[in-house]
Amino acid sequence: MSRLNSRQRSAAQYTDGPLLVLAGAGSGKTRVITHKIAHLIEKGMSPAHIAAVTFTNKAAREMQSRVRNLLTHSPAKGLRISTFHAMGMTILRRDGKYLGYQSGFSVFDGQDSMQLIDELTRKSRLAIDAGAVRNTISHWKNELVLPEQAIHTAEDDFGFAAAQLYTEYQRYLKACNTLDFDDLILQPVSLLREYDNAINGWRERIRHLLVDEYQDTNLAQYELVRLIAGDKAKFTVVGDDDQSIYAWRGARPDNLQRLGEDYPTLKVIKLEQNYRSTGCILKCANELIGHNPHIFSKRLWSELGYGSTIRVMACKDPEHEAERVVSELLHQRFTSGIREGDFAILYRGNHQSRPFERVLREHGIPYTLSGGMSFFEYSEIKDILAYLRLLVNPSDNQAFLRIVNTPRRELGAVTLEKLTLFSSDRGLGFLEACLDSELDGNVSKRALGRLREFAQWISRYTEMSESGSAVQTVQTLVDDIGFQQWLFDTSSKPEDAERRWQNIEDLIAWFRQLEKKSDDASLADLVNRMQLLDILDRNEDEAQGNAVHLMTLHAAKGLEFPHVFLVGMDDDTLPHHSCVENDTVEEERRLAYVGITRAQQSLRITFPERRKRYGEWLTCEPSRFLAELPEDDLEWQHRQSSSGAEDRQNRGRAHLENLRDLLS
Repeated sequence: MSRLNSRQRSAAQYTDGPLLVLAGAGSGKTRVITHKIAHLIEKGMSPAHIAAVTFTNKAAREMQSRVRNLLTHSPAKGLRISTFHAMGMTILRRDGKYLGYQSGFSVFDGQDSMQLIDELTRKSRLAIDAGAVRNTISHWKNELVLPEQAIHTAEDDFGFAAAQLYTEYQRYLKACNTLDFDDLILQPVSLLREYDNAINGWRERIRHLLVDEYQDTNLAQYELVRLIAGDKAKFTVVGDDDQSIYAWRGARPDNLQRLGEDYPTLKVIKLEQNYRSTGCILKCANELIGHNPHIFSKRLWSELGYGSTIRVMACKDPEHEAERVVSELLHQRFTSGIREGDFAILYRGNHQSRPFERVLREHGIPYTLSGGMSFFEYSEIKDILAYLRLLVNPSDNQAFLRIVNTPRRELGAVTLEKLTLFSSDRGLGFLEACLDSELDGNVSKRALGRLREFAQWISRYTEMSESGSAVQTVQTLVDDIGFQQWLFDTSSKPEDAERRWQNIEDLIAWFRQLEKKSDDASLADLVNRMQLLDILDRNEDEAQGNAVHLMTLHAAKGLEFPHVFLVGMDDDTLPHHSCVENDTVEEERRLAYVGITRAQQSLRITFPERRKRYGEWLTCEPSRFLAELPEDDLEWQHRQSSSGAEDRQNRGRAHLENLRDLLS
């Protein structure tokens, strides 16, 4: 307890009733939870009567490790530290029989659920999107809405159809002794509501319940906590309404307010001392979040000193933004000796990572990508690169198989199997085998014609690539196969097709930049370079410990980094335009607050002055959130402004040092 400050210690030692620990960013909430568990055990409570729940396995493992380190002289056998869903599973394994489940039930993951709903949708012959149905059912379960309630409250054709499918879906799961992920909360709530034997048993087993990240709980999770806590209300919940950023998946920050209404004797302890960030960063964070309404007010403070001001950089476009960020990163790295692993680049959406990935690769800077797919992992990118690989290497059988039917050329599995056997017998590549005269008797006449047509088409493009511009070859090929239309034909929503087509345009733009920087580069040269970039993108294990962190703001929650770049701070991206239209700007402000409070020593904010959407350039305004930050603590740097001769020389030296590193 001597390592805790006075408020942390008060929270860890309070055991007389319900407790809410309002823990600001970087204020040591996990320390409070783990010390409270140790305190309860040292005061005589059996570990078997204590349970702590959080939202991720990683957080649960960290808690378990910390508690073990604290309890060096006390046994912790029987202590439950898990995720909400793991606790729900434990309850159902023990008492699911009350609801008709056998103890050996199975659990569907998201893909299993989607496949079942897709099958039920097809059988019903309803003109309805299976993905939308899946999301609606998940929402209903999080809101404790059962199938019969969903049918009675349906307000339109979609709602009624989705409710019918929900009924069929649950009937199928029950018949197979199976639950889905959302059932792991919904069914325990149903169980504890209906059966006294079950609820009394669990209240006896869990005599003190601790809940982490309470602001992220949905209605079902709130009700599960309430049922287990019971009238004695021996629980501790730790949360921060300023960091509630998951409303889109059902989280209810108003659960904090409801807690005070349901438990009038609730004690509230605020943790406001931040151990992470400098005073300037915290001042900006406080000013920003102060524009949101609050159930409980608080103001973060630190003993770490003022630190440096926050630099705000205007950029021409997202490409220029990436170049400026990496230039700034290189400058800090070589003038201050900062490791790559001390930098984080945070953004609103996964798609924003692409230009940063490209520039980091070009400079040979290792990075890790969290919370999203790498550019090269998108199927449409893999498709076009497979075409190009086959152009420059006709023996690339893997590339052949990927694109021979993409878009579809009506070549079935039987035909491709026969082609594989034929080419293997003769030691030929698939493409070469298509033009072999002896293939005639091995496949049907129609299939033979399509295979030869495809092979001859590839050959023409190979000749084109050898004599003309590499970029022009890529652009013409994409147009010739009708790839854009194919994306729209095969995507479930127009927005998905637009996103996928934007990826292709980004790829072509990337090739164009590589061609400009590489005199007389052939298509083969550019494709080989792109493949090397793909390999670099997989980030070998030794680079993981010292690599720039790229991640979304949602993925960054709970983490901290010495130096942070908060990018894409324009008024169309953060706040996101859809949130402005739907009047949910308060959550976007909390998201920006989370981004600011990830920084320990320095924070740089960037925004583009224009951005492309659906193929058109749009002018961007700086995020409205920038106007809410204290002006005296910001250093604005416009893209036309000079940084001074000495600063430019330092940056030049930094780039030269980086080049020397690459060459060595």
